[in-house]
Amino acid sequence: MEFRFARRMKGAVRRAAVAFLITAAATPAMAASLDTIAREAILLDAETGTVLFEKNADERMPTSSMSKVATAYMVFERLKEGRLSLEDTLPVSERAWKVQGSKMFVELGNNIKVEDLIRGVIIQSGNDACVVLAEGLSGTEPAFATAMNKRMKELGLTNTNLMNASGWPDPDHYSTARDLSTLAVRLIRDFPEYFHYYSEQDFTYHGIKQGNRNPLLYRNMGVDGMKTGHTEIAGYGLIATGKREERRLVLVVNGLPSMQARADESARILEWGWREFSNYTLFKAGEVVDNLPVWLGRAESVPLTIQSQVKITLTHEQRRLMKVTLVSNAPVEAPIAKGTKLATLKVTAPDFPTLEVPLVATVDVERLGLFGRVAAAASHMLFGPSQPATIPAAEPVKAP
Repeated sequence: MEFRFARRMKGAVRRAAVAFLITAAATPAMAASLDTIAREAILLDAETGTVLFEKNADERMPTSSMSKVATAYMVFERLKEGRLSLEDTLPVSERAWKVQGSKMFVELGNNIKVEDLIRGVIIQSGNDACVVLAEGLSGTEPAFATAMNKRMKELGLTNTNLMNASGWPDPDHYSTARDLSTLAVRLIRDFPEYFHYYSEQDFTYHGIKQGNRNPLLYRNMGVDGMKTGHTEIAGYGLIATGKREERRLVLVVNGLPSMQARADESARILEWGWREFSNYTLFKAGEVVDNLPVWLGRAESVPLTIQSQVKITLTHEQRRLMKVTLVSNAPVEAPIAKGTKLATLKVTAPDFPTLEVPLVATVDVERLGLFGRVAAAASHMLFGPSQPATIPAAEPVKAP
């Protein structure tokens, strides 16, 4: 691992590894190889947004019950806004009662607590529970689907169209692996107070106990959500997420041939992602990176800082070969306003797109008065510049 900084700059930064939360998101990591029997797949780091693996991730596909995550998102949003409560009850229509497929087994004409309906959707994958919620929130399921599509586009799901709340087969009901991964990350981030429902392993309603259909919850591998799906056209699919050592991965697979293949292939891909990649922090937000020399200023140098945390997901080989370069013209002439961009931190690694992080002044630096400028000019004429006009690259500096 290398850091390249200015030879004459004081306090050159010596730190381990890099990650960048501002622009590294959704960049495929190409240094590690993997294949899968899934028809569509994507694996990403939930914090940095780095895509670790993808296959046909932008191909439109039937979502089956995986689109129930969108239904849950709409419900959680109402709860968070205070427009709905977990203790509210919603009526069961004849349409909801008659819906086919996986069921919570709601009773016609009954009023069911919202919290029970949430568990019916997430744990039991109840199509009937989805219809009850859709009708309760929007009057009709088609109206709910319209509102849901509008919200999904606002969340960045650009290749998604949902015709119902449950994922019931419809030629115009589709999404992509990438869009579903985006939705999963947003739900995890936006509603941490409700995410726990996805890790519950069973739920009993109307005297019928059903287990969570997510097979990875039972494998003791750190998975704590999210949602399975299956239809004849879609095959077997799964949105899965889990944490190890505070590092959360999100996986979407679809088009698998069996329940067993779904469980085994999903576990294998997640294990690969945790094993082959790690997250590294180079700088925290507001941390001083270095000091840049100043010309004609009341201070001889100005501290440079990074405004947002620098963090990225790398393979272990990429981390070892990573280089960091500070690029700037120096000295910089006063006056300097706090927050002014003065330099760029450039991060490179094999098979990884170059990241350029702006560095800004942490303080104001006033310009010298007339006599000070005259003295500085005289010193320049007699002794030459105290700093080079352009900062050259230094010899590699090993981080501790």
